Amino acid sequence: MQTEIEKWGNSTVVRLPATMLARLKLKVGSPIELTVDDTGFRILPTAVNPVFNLDDLLTGITADNRHDCIEWGPDLGLEDNS
Repeated sequence: MQTEIEKWGNSTVVRLPATMLARLKLKVGSPIELTVDDTGFRILPTAVNPVFNLDDLLTGITADNRHDCIEWGPDLGLEDNS
C-alpha cells in the first residue's frame, strides 16, 4: 500500500487504513513502537499487558542495583513469620 506523509498542526502523520488496523487488532490509542534502521522504519504493535518471566526479571538484579533489607519495625498484625 502506498500513502504519503501529511502535515497535522506542527507534526507530521501517516494515515493507516481501517483495514490495516483491523488486521493488526489496533485502534486509536493502541500502544505501538517505532523502530528505525538503515532500510527505513517499522511500526510494531506492543503488548498492552506485557508478560513478565521471573527468571528474566531476576537476571536484572545486580550487586549495584540491589538494596539492603529495610527494617519496618515490629509485627502489627497477623504476619506469618514461619
